[in-house]
Amino acid sequence: GPLKDMDFSIPEGGGMRLIYQFTLDPPAVSFRATGEKDGIIDIVPKTGILYLNGSLDWETKTVHRLQVESLDEKGKVVKGPYAVTIYVEDINDNPPEFDQIKYTGVVRQNSRPGKPFMKVHATDRDDPTTPHAQLTYSILHHFPNPYSEMLFQINNVTGEISPSKMGSYYLDPQKQDTFTLVVTVKDMAGMTMNAFTSSADVIITVKESLWKAPPTIRIQENSTQIHPVNITEVHSNDPDVIYELFEKEKLPRLPFSIDQNGVIYVTEPLDREEKDSYTFFVVTKDHEGELVDKPLQIHVIVEDINDNPPVCNHALTVIEVQENEGGGSYIGTLLATDMDQEDTLNSRLKFEIESQVPAVPADNLFLIQKDTGLLQLTSHSLNKRMVSNYTLKVQVTDTVFQTICDVQIHVIDINDQIPIFEKPDYHNVTVAESLPVGTVILEIQATDGDEPDTGSSYIHYQVKEGDPHNTFIIDTDPETNRGFVKIHKPLDFEAAPMYNLVISATNPEPLVSGVNYNSSSLTLFKVFVTNVDEPPVFNKTVYNSEVAEDIPVNSLVLSVEAYDPEGDSVRYSLEGDKRKWLKIDSTTGQIYTASNLDREQQEMYTVDVVASERNNPSQKSQTTLVLHLKDVNDNPPQLSMNHPPFFCHPVSGGERFFIEATDADEQLFYSTFTFSLVDNMNTKKNWEISKVN
Repeated sequence: GPLKDMDFSIPEGGGMRLIYQFTLDPPAVSFRATGEKDGIIDIVPKTGILYLNGSLDWETKTVHRLQVESLDEKGKVVKGPYAVTIYVEDINDNPPEFDQIKYTGVVRQNSRPGKPFMKVHATDRDDPTTPHAQLTYSILHHFPNPYSEMLFQINNVTGEISPSKMGSYYLDPQKQDTFTLVVTVKDMAGMTMNAFTSSADVIITVKESLWKAPPTIRIQENSTQIHPVNITEVHSNDPDVIYELFEKEKLPRLPFSIDQNGVIYVTEPLDREEKDSYTFFVVTKDHEGELVDKPLQIHVIVEDINDNPPVCNHALTVIEVQENEGGGSYIGTLLATDMDQEDTLNSRLKFEIESQVPAVPADNLFLIQKDTGLLQLTSHSLNKRMVSNYTLKVQVTDTVFQTICDVQIHVIDINDQIPIFEKPDYHNVTVAESLPVGTVILEIQATDGDEPDTGSSYIHYQVKEGDPHNTFIIDTDPETNRGFVKIHKPLDFEAAPMYNLVISATNPEPLVSGVNYNSSSLTLFKVFVTNVDEPPVFNKTVYNSEVAEDIPVNSLVLSVEAYDPEGDSVRYSLEGDKRKWLKIDSTTGQIYTASNLDREQQEMYTVDVVASERNNPSQKSQTTLVLHLKDVNDNPPQLSMNHPPFFCHPVSGGERFFIEATDADEQLFYSTFTFSLVDNMNTKKNWEISKVN
């Protein structure tokens, strides 16, 4: 063609070739080319053929700019110069190269899956705007590889290496502290078999996790240090995290804090008597608020110091002693407590009698066990007519504090009189079996000639014979010593229509030697129980059953059972079966499905089962049947788009829209849906959908 400005695109390599031939227009007889020929590009003067005498190289030079002109016989310019530009086209003639032959990295045990701890990097000398230099990374080999899945993963675009989910769980330097990965890089985005590939070794050292709960922390109560006080620290495997504390007890306040270096402080003095231990958790979050590590449990024990004095359990301890008690007799116990920690020297108490008033007939009539507070008589005997009351001051001490407790000892008359019933026989009473528990069915009375308002005269009533199941109980009025016989357990005519009771009357204080209880301290009493027509009784208060929602009609669900206390036969029926899903055999109590069940309509179905007497239908009782329906996959998923996807034209690619789906069947904690596009040419050509989400 004629001489003019021209552009050419020529692939690199390929050796000698013709490019173009310019035609001569008289008076021109030859051509001349100047510019960036680089010894490779030239023109045949007489014929005007532009040619290569070697191979172009994109990596050396991407553009060659020449000037071509035509000349007459005298060498003068006829036309030109015209610009001839040769663009060198890249071909994939360079393999990618890693910037290191071998890489080393360190990963911590229990590191977060997907969190990169190192990266590899490769370059390709080919044109970066073409697939020739688009690189993709992968792991070729994993030595050793003890599990079915790799412990490491690589981002195929960035070359970042991170633990896989399996690796986050199983990496342990005690089991294997070094791994070698063979990492490959491919050009052509790895999309063709003709891509160039290079590889490099990656040596990974596994180190122990920094994220560990400290041992139990012990803090002495009532510390006088300036707060906050550093008590421990924790370290995440990820350096750039936010530390926080949380506790499950929902305390009014948590007296601990943590700074952003993982240092934990106690913020105020603790009181063991208020709370003796604390359990809380440390969590780490990234800057989006997502959890990074599993929460660490921190346990703090508050150690006791002796900061509490002994306390008397009663402002005045009153003890009764018969005047005939012998030396060494146990007469009572002084009770005292200490709020300091149990079973430590801080709460160990010692007892000592400081004074006795009056000191008659001696000042040491009483002895107290120094470690238990047990009070005993010494060898001296007591005389009520001489002294009827004694007052003791008892000193109770721990290792630091002391307290005085007051004890009053009443000398009472000897118990030489037995209780005597006013009647030897209270004959009988007739009661209905439906009488409620707690009902008084009889009042009884015995008298005692000993000193009033003492343990020698107080009367304790008890059913001695005729009541093996403790159906009755007797309460005593302390003012009058009157007894009240009450129903303690439900009566049952069918089990026990009559009771022959023998009732005894005794004193809390022992009788003196030579005096014994006799028949005067016993009385008789009969109880006749009358029958009441009672409704049937179910064996269970609630029946539970679980069945699949697709079981066939007429399938047995379960059987209920009731009996009538009077022996009448029982008929069964259902109430509240709103969906008409069930039916019951009125004779056997077997419950069947009457129609198709549907969990999506109602997952837990409740009906009442009624049992009635066949001869007296008004006597009936009911129980509850709770039917739990197990899901089966009987519903297809449904797309749940409130509005259709909207894309703004022109669509450049990379824009996205999430399509949601629902399913009436029971859903797990994770999606079980698989998404795909309807198979037609236009869809597959321009659109893609993630099958997972």
